[in-house]
Amino acid sequence: MQVKITPMTIDDLDDVLAIEKTSFIFPWSDHSFYGEIKENKNADYVVARLRNNNKIVGYGGLWVFFDEGHITTLAVHPHYRKAGAGSSLLDHLLKKARSRGARKVFLEVRDSNKVARGLYEKFKFRVIGRRKNYYLLEDAVVMLLKFPKSVSQPS
Repeated sequence: MQVKITPMTIDDLDDVLAIEKTSFIFPWSDHSFYGEIKENKNADYVVARLRNNNKIVGYGGLWVFFDEGHITTLAVHPHYRKAGAGSSLLDHLLKKARSRGARKVFLEVRDSNKVARGLYEKFKFRVIGRRKNYYLLEDAVVMLLKFPKSVSQPS
């Protein structure tokens, strides 16, 4: 599946919210996404669009504070999962985090979400802890990716 990653806009929210509601037990509201897009200067939110018809099939969000990134959300419509959109979104968000100076990126994922955990592990995220009852009745696994040091990064 060929997707292109573009910045999320207010016009995308109906499609994003439809995916959000099919992906999460406690979905974010339109107000939450609106605030992230319009008001949070530390945030980058993107959508994955099918190249052939521009349909939104997934989205993701990132915060960067100083040298730390945090993946706030990532979801793909159930009909398009395991076809590469999640990898494209995550790759884009990680490149964005690095370009904004992040040296590491954190995320939380539902303990039972083996598919998402597999995706994150493919990108070299490692489990570093748990947040008890983060998802009300289920723990979150906290994962971390440290970017390798490069010549252009100070020690």
